[in-house]
Amino acid sequence: MGRSLAVLVALGGLTAGCTSGPSEAQVKPDGRSFTVAAAGDVLIHPELVEQAAKDAKKTGAGQAGLDFGPLMAGVKPVISKADLAICHMETPVGTPKGPFEGYPEFLVPPQILTALKGVGYDTCSTASNHTYGHGLKAVKRTLDTMDKVGLGHTGSARTPEEAQQINIRDVNGVKVAHLSFSWESFLNPTPEKERWAFNRLSTDDIKKAEARARKKGAEVVILSVHWGLEHYNEPSVPQLDLAERITEETGIDLVIGHHSHVVQPIQKLNGTWIAYSLGNQVARHSSPTGLTEEGAIGWFEFKETTDGWDVSARYRTTLVDIPPELEPGAKAPAGAVEDHRVVDVQKALDDPGSLSEDRLARYRLAEERTSGFLYNRGAPGGDGLEQFSSRE
Repeated sequence: MGRSLAVLVALGGLTAGCTSGPSEAQVKPDGRSFTVAAAGDVLIHPELVEQAAKDAKKTGAGQAGLDFGPLMAGVKPVISKADLAICHMETPVGTPKGPFEGYPEFLVPPQILTALKGVGYDTCSTASNHTYGHGLKAVKRTLDTMDKVGLGHTGSARTPEEAQQINIRDVNGVKVAHLSFSWESFLNPTPEKERWAFNRLSTDDIKKAEARARKKGAEVVILSVHWGLEHYNEPSVPQLDLAERITEETGIDLVIGHHSHVVQPIQKLNGTWIAYSLGNQVARHSSPTGLTEEGAIGWFEFKETTDGWDVSARYRTTLVDIPPELEPGAKAPAGAVEDHRVVDVQKALDDPGSLSEDRLARYRLAEERTSGFLYNRGAPGGDGLEQFSSRE
């Protein structure tokens, strides 16, 4: 908390915000402000567990032979600078030594939570279609581990009483509530007696949660929502309809979406920013499409005005580097990716060092394609969603 807002210069690819912001007359004298960084799904596939084992042998760090720190280190300069950094923990965690499972019944190493905290995340949404995949025991284990490493959480609960609590954090002197809702899993539906274990997507329930947050003193309410269709870069009709209802019928200040595993637009709707999907923060699907490796960190600056809060939106492109699959004994081409890594694309392009032209071409494609998807509902116009070089 209390991190410097001067990072907008240091971070670069996070841009000047909303052109339709408040006039000077509306800016509150001595008004408060804070920044929020948010990213997409954290989805630990088996290949990433293998990478963490490989890295642990090199670093001697981690726990039980797994170190996810090197995998995530590329986003630390951005995430750690936000006053509030929000991740989406897609799956339940197991015990440090496993066993672990991949798709569709994910059970992932708890060591990833230590890495998320290490790069600067403060709190995570935990409501997803995988939340209850291993029952209430895994829900409890996940939240216990998050408590242990110092990560906040919202969206799932260990008891009915906890399900009614609201995650409110003090951010630069502002009480900020974080809510999280998701659609239900058809693979492992939650039994009726434990339906309180995670928040199901419902406009009425979102309204009730916001009301509880406001009653507890929340001045800003941020909603994380797990919705839409996988692998579609455009929001679905139900997403668009729900976004309309949220922005018309609630006072929620920002909506952060995920689940599609690809980037979808950021749009200012009825005065509220909606990030329909920020893609994957980290994942390694068994059949990578290129799009599933691309993601965005949303960067939102809140400024207090005489009428409430003005929010400007920016973004930073990310990419998960994937090493080539080689036959036993074969050598990778010169300049090829050697390890799975989450890459800050703009930083790599602005300071390429000895990176090969092939890798730079891949980063340029990610940057261009991500911006295209983000802008696809008009944000680069009057809404002011932009991106610029880290050297500006």
